[in-house]
Amino acid sequence: MLKLSTLLLAGAAAASFAAVPAVAQQKAPLSILRVIDADNYDPIRTTATAAAEVMYMLADTLVTVDFDMKTIKPGLAESWTVSPEGTTYTFKIRKDVKFCDGRPMTIDDVVYSLKRWTDPANKSPVSFRGGPVKDIRADGDSTLIYELKEPYSDLMFQLALSFASVVDKAIVEKLGPNFGVQGFNGTGPYCWSKWTPRQELVLKKNPHYSWGPPIYKDPKPQIDEIVWKVIPESNTLMAAIQAKQADVTYYMPYIALDTMQRIPGMTVQRQENYIYDVFMGFKVDKPVASDKAIREAANMATNKEAIAKAIFFGKGQTLPSLLNPAVVDYDKSSADKMPKYDPAGAAKLLDAAGWKPGSDGIREKDGQKATFTVYGIRNDSNPRIAEAMQADLRKVGIDMKIQLWDATVAWGKLATQEFDAFLMSYPYVTATEAMSLYFRSQQAPTPNRMNWKDPKTDELLKAASMATDADKRKQALAEVQTQLTEANVWVPLVSQPLWVVATDRVEGARAHGLYGAGLYKGLDLKLKR
Repeated sequence: MLKLSTLLLAGAAAASFAAVPAVAQQKAPLSILRVIDADNYDPIRTTATAAAEVMYMLADTLVTVDFDMKTIKPGLAESWTVSPEGTTYTFKIRKDVKFCDGRPMTIDDVVYSLKRWTDPANKSPVSFRGGPVKDIRADGDSTLIYELKEPYSDLMFQLALSFASVVDKAIVEKLGPNFGVQGFNGTGPYCWSKWTPRQELVLKKNPHYSWGPPIYKDPKPQIDEIVWKVIPESNTLMAAIQAKQADVTYYMPYIALDTMQRIPGMTVQRQENYIYDVFMGFKVDKPVASDKAIREAANMATNKEAIAKAIFFGKGQTLPSLLNPAVVDYDKSSADKMPKYDPAGAAKLLDAAGWKPGSDGIREKDGQKATFTVYGIRNDSNPRIAEAMQADLRKVGIDMKIQLWDATVAWGKLATQEFDAFLMSYPYVTATEAMSLYFRSQQAPTPNRMNWKDPKTDELLKAASMATDADKRKQALAEVQTQLTEANVWVPLVSQPLWVVATDRVEGARAHGLYGAGLYKGLDLKLKR
């Protein structure tokens, strides 16, 4: 396998020299390769991780998240307090912050940005993340009051996401719908310079920036210019890094990672706490998928470890439960209840539930074939994941039909009721966020594509969201995780890995990964030449 991958890399490199323009080795810019662009860079108008990974460099948030993905650290807010009833958050805002154009950031900028994010009138797809806002206001020139109608335990983590970035009101109003398309003015370590959609986004160092979060050694940016380049074809991306025509990427094909590690000077590192999971969900009100025995048998018949090894080349990790073990409020006891890989046991379960093999090997019950259709996005991994599951389920008499769609139409298809199950991968920061996003009744039909509507689930998630005591929140979420595990609503598959690959021109690259942002704020990065 190693020899094969080496040959593949060599061949791809040779083929790519004609495809990738030669770039002379020089001190600037730092070139970051990725496979997809965002449709815009307005923090409240996009949910794309391709936007978030740049937004963290362009703008700042009140608080930040440490590399452990569990600890909240200061950002634009130096400190904060929470009222005993959990409804009023008081933030002390830094006074030394400037926008890229040199204008000092004021408390009014912070109030404006957070109101813009959470105001229903702006119809932001991520406004719900701000919680049940009662009022956001200034108290003096450096104190922000964030007042809620009821407690919201997830607020601090949500305030760390790029959706809550502070932006310049004057530029937002000047550019209107073209804000984040034709320009941007933020307080991040790097400034918007030029965007050519689907090709590259050029950032310049913010010359005023000295307020980087304490998770970094150096609070100031050290690189004059960063270019985010889009290379959709993975072999071309791989070859460009190998030939040192670019400096860093976290979109390296998994098959190439071992080879990259053997190249002198190349740095390859993994973020152990990265949270970006792959699962298959069932529509629980559809024929066949509504049968709990079918869902449980699918969990037992799917060889998840083999999928992690074969499709992610040993670089992924099998998901032990609905949630990633690295996430806040992960419940190990519910993970212990997750059905283990046992194809023979799955067959017995189906037999006992009345699903008998037909003449073609597909099981039947009451005249209904054990057949269901799964939808998903056509990307590098979903076709192979789906085909592996299809083969596993066929062995126990379940027929899984696969329909994958290009990204341009997939989200529209995934908003319909045409399918019985779906493949999905997603980033998240807390158990409250993940469970509330997908399983609350009011989230149906999307993103609660399972159509899971259960009063007990809603009650527990409400209790977790409103908890002012961490232990009570954790207990409520543990009960939800157990309930949904026992109902087999999902087939958890793989924790998608984050690997950052950097050439010997780069110093200080460290994998972060908040909401898919592999380099987060890009601080501590330096160029040797």
